[in-house]
Amino acid sequence: MVEKEINKVHNLGNRILDEVGKIIVGKRRLMRLILSAALSGGHVLLEDYPGLGKTMIAKSMAEVLGLQFKRIQFTTDLLPSDITGGYIYDRETGKFLLRKGPLFANIILADEINRTSPKTQSALLEAMQERQVTLEGETLDLPDPFVVIGTQNPIEYEGTFPLPEAQLDRFLIKANVGYPTKEEEIRMIELRHQRKKDEFSLEQISSIEEVLAIRQLIEEVYISPKIEDYIVSLVNETRKHAMVAVGASPRGSLALLKLTRARAALDGRTHVLPDDVKAMIEPALVHRLILKPDYWLDQDAAKDVIKEVVRAVQVPVLEDQK
Repeated sequence: MVEKEINKVHNLGNRILDEVGKIIVGKRRLMRLILSAALSGGHVLLEDYPGLGKTMIAKSMAEVLGLQFKRIQFTTDLLPSDITGGYIYDRETGKFLLRKGPLFANIILADEINRTSPKTQSALLEAMQERQVTLEGETLDLPDPFVVIGTQNPIEYEGTFPLPEAQLDRFLIKANVGYPTKEEEIRMIELRHQRKKDEFSLEQISSIEEVLAIRQLIEEVYISPKIEDYIVSLVNETRKHAMVAVGASPRGSLALLKLTRARAALDGRTHVLPDDVKAMIEPALVHRLILKPDYWLDQDAAKDVIKEVVRAVQVPVLEDQK
């Protein structure tokens, strides 16, 4: 029964990626990674140069999944109430009414997330971790599913507030968009020419109910004790590496557990393979490593550490699959 349902996840995932691919050209691997994170109930941090489609990626994914989308442009003067909402006085009724902020949606694009003050970031941190906001002492639950897709510009640091490690650790994955190839960019121009407008519309493939159902199915994907040991060994190895001051926390191990199960389900498998772990380890851990000061200026140093960790840990041999 589980195998039949997982096969449905595989087919639905391909339909979702095919539909998104009508707008986001040549980024199927990235979109699959973001889809895995969303289906795992995690948040996504995209760091790359302006104009590479980060906003379009978030909006397209929300539209195809059938989820409510809100975009928040983070600035230095943004207040916590600007994103959470608050109570306003209604003169007609003489009562205070709740006006919900943009956080009350399924997929939130936190654009240039590092441009806002630590006070506003702390309000977002509560939302990301607890899936709730606190207004005037009252706790309000956020919609389910709730996914934050944060973006950062790696070339502009003036007027920014670097994300604290605690907040970085709340992102399930960190990824780069990257430039398209020449052929992909030509295809993008062709698609824009055919639409004759900047706006686009995509077919809704799934719904909130289906997304929540898939999350429950992913929990049924089998992960053997050997794979669990492999994950923990990899994370533990990051804490011993000579270039690392502080290695990945246990939250990194849990992130790999979630992501590998989602990847297996999207592949139509009811069990996790070592290749799933290898494929997900970089986006799951690259932002969780605190390097020693000598390596702060090397943008690829964390990725190099992860590659060395993968080579250092023996890959388990699975005798049977369930």
